[in-house]
This record gives sequence, C-alpha cells and structure tokens, in this order.
Amino acid sequence: MRYAIILAGGSGTRLWPWSRSKRPKQLLPLVRGRSLLQVAGDRLRPAVAAERLLVCAGSSFCEQICSALDLPKNQFLGEPTGRDTTAALGFCAAVLYRRDPDAVMAIATADHLIEPAAQFREKLEEGYCLAENRPNALVTFGVVPNAPSTAYGYLELGAATEGALTVARFCEKPAADIAQSFFAAGSGTYLWNSGMFVWKAATLLQCLRRFQPKICDAVERIAEAYDTPRRDEVLAEVYPKIDKISIDYAVMEPASTNDAFQVLAVPLPLDWLDVGSWNAFAVTCDKDENDNRLAAASHALIDCHRTLVASDEPDHLIAAVGCDDLIIVHTADATLICRADKAEAVKQLQQILRQEKPDRL
Repeated sequence: MRYAIILAGGSGTRLWPWSRSKRPKQLLPLVRGRSLLQVAGDRLRPAVAAERLLVCAGSSFCEQICSALDLPKNQFLGEPTGRDTTAALGFCAAVLYRRDPDAVMAIATADHLIEPAAQFREKLEEGYCLAENRPNALVTFGVVPNAPSTAYGYLELGAATEGALTVARFCEKPAADIAQSFFAAGSGTYLWNSGMFVWKAATLLQCLRRFQPKICDAVERIAEAYDTPRRDEVLAEVYPKIDKISIDYAVMEPASTNDAFQVLAVPLPLDWLDVGSWNAFAVTCDKDENDNRLAAASHALIDCHRTLVASDEPDHLIAAVGCDDLIIVHTADATLICRADKAEAVKQLQQILRQEKPDRL
C-alpha cells in the first residue's frame, strides 16, 4: 500500500528568533496563519488514505504535531534525538516494513511550499508508479530551476530508461559560476535536489543492508520493538548511537553507480520554495510599493526599500527610517537586525548564542 511520511525534524536555525528549540519553524504559523507542517499535510492528504499519512520528528513534539494535523499517535514516529536523514528514513522504512511488507513510501518535508498542489500530486503519482513497477527503484524529485542558485544541491540527469530519467550524479551546493553553468545547461541536464523521494520500504532496507549495514541493523532492531512495550527502552538505547549521515551520501550516491538499483528522477516544473531562511520567508509575505516585505501587524516605514519587517507580537510597533535591504525581526525577548545578504549567517549567530545566551534559543 501507499504511504506518505512528512519529515519534520528540522531545527530552523536560520529563522531565529522566531524559530526556537521548543518551537521549531515547521510549527510556526508562517503561511497565512497556518504552519508549514499543516500546509504539507493538506498537500499530501488527497494522495493517500488518512490512516497512511505519518510524521517523523523529535519525540518531544508528538503532542503538538498530532494536534496540528489531527493525527493518531500511532502515525507519529518519534526520534529521541536527531541523527540526520539516513537514520530517520531508515527508521521509518523499518517500522513500515514490519507493519506492511509491501509498503511504498513517499517522503516529503515540512518546510517546503509547492504550488499548484494538484500538479504536485500528479507528479507524486508518477513517483509512486515508478517505485511500484520497478522494485529496485529509488525515485527522487528534482525541481526545475528558475534561476542559478547556490542555495540548493543539484541532480545531474543521465540517460532516459524506459520512459524514466536516471540520475547520474548528486552535486553539492555549487559556487556561483558553477550554478550559472548548471542553469545554462537546462533542466534536461540539471535539476534542484528537493530532498523528496518515493521507494518501497523493502528497497530502502536493501540499500541500507548493502551500503550502511550498521545503520540497517540498528533500525531493524528498533522496528522489532517499536510496536511493543519495549519501544522507548530500545529507541533510547539504539537510536542515539546511529551514525549521522544524510541519505544522499549514505544511499542515493552509491546506489546511482550500482547496477543493483536504479536512481530515477521526476522533474517538478512547479513553484517550489524551501522556507529555510528569512530571505525565503520574505518571498511569502505581502509587499508594499517599495518592495518591503511585511509580516508585522503594526509598522511604520519611511524611505525604506527591500526590507523585511516581521513581528510575532501584534501590538508591537516596528518603525524604520531609511532602511534598505535589511531584515528586522521582533519577538518578546529577542530582536534580529541584519543585512539581507547576510541572512545565512544567522545560523552562525546561533552558535555564539549557544555559548553566551542559551536561554534565548
């Protein structure tokens, strides 16, 4: 049967001070009063039966996530600690396989905006069909680029095989000149790596057994205990010891050069936004005649241009004069001001705060 799993484990470090350790970005009402998690659930629900939509996230967020999505707790897969995507996806695959050996699982993330949603579901259907009809297939979704970007990884496409596109290589986030060459080559050669997948649970476990046997042993041990009273005990003992490695490095890259598996791509010619930074969030906000992006109920701007103004306190007034290309974000206990071209450095700022002011995280 078909399943959809939302990965909701990101910490949202680049969206500080709104995103905090106890209130991560996927639970914030960032999209017209709804959270990214709720938007992701709305996008997926028409594609799978309600009882086959699951979420994988930190165990401490079980109540919040299940409440936000009206999700039964047996459809929440809780990680005791974050160990990167190979651990999370292997964990999900192993649990699903024990529940349903024929499970076909789509992996979506909780921090993407994708429109139109109906067209995305058509592409998701293509992914399901490829995985169902090719038992050794690992299907990934590649976004058709609309500009050169250094913010995303890329998929380099290989030859078509029986109507499907193969992935020849996974490329790291490139330097600006390389990104320009990728964009110039066109979407028939390079796509943005969306981090979304479809595969049979059994196929992913076969890949782990071949490429990451220690991780495979660990997630299978967890799955054996997961629907028993020993769940928490085994999770606490085994999960924190799993190697931290991304699914691209651990599985997708070696599988793309191994004859036992097929790594296939489904292009997404859609509007796609990874809401992982303040600049990305700004794109979702209303703008005024000076291209200022507004996410504050009370604001007064004079001679400001291309500036994001955001506040999570409706009664707090943000006033600015002569500000160009800035990010101004207010919360009750912290205010961020930075140049828009330095937005990625907010992640580094968190490292300083972790040492000096951990209570603000």
